[in-house]
Amino acid sequence: MLNPFNLISKIVKSPNQKELNRLGKIVSKINELEPKFSNLQDKDFLTKTNEFKERIKKGETLNELLPEVFACAREAAKRSINERPYDVQIIGSIVLHEGKIAEMKTGEGKTLTIVLTAYLNALAKNGVHVVTVNDYLAKRDCFDMGKIYNFLGLNSGYINNDQDDNERKK
Repeated sequence: MLNPFNLISKIVKSPNQKELNRLGKIVSKINELEPKFSNLQDKDFLTKTNEFKERIKKGETLNELLPEVFACAREAAKRSINERPYDVQIIGSIVLHEGKIAEMKTGEGKTLTIVLTAYLNALAKNGVHVVTVNDYLAKRDCFDMGKIYNFLGLNSGYINNDQDDNERKK
């Protein structure tokens, strides 16, 4: 016997399913670009970062650049720290970029997830701040994820309680 709810849910999608479908289309675009970025030389990533900044100056939006920028950052992560962000981490990055909350459990890769969003938003030259729960994690994440930012031609820093004002400004 056919459950009428199953029939209705096949026709009328829930808001969550609609959102996942929308995000899935963006992830598919990013995945389609992966071969393009895997064929780049290491030195080309700084060039790509500068190209993205120029395209923003000329009027392209961060949302328009998102698939290319995320594909670029994914490849940079693979090369610099030998970690490739999974599709679910990319979904989390898109959600964060859109100003929403992405709930992730311990061990699901929040630290790597934020790199994609931070890189995208740093291209607009407004500065990006990533907040974490304690001084140890702030310093660790800055050094670990900083390898990716540096590979892409950006720099990063951290603020801890024991730093003076000059260190914090730097």
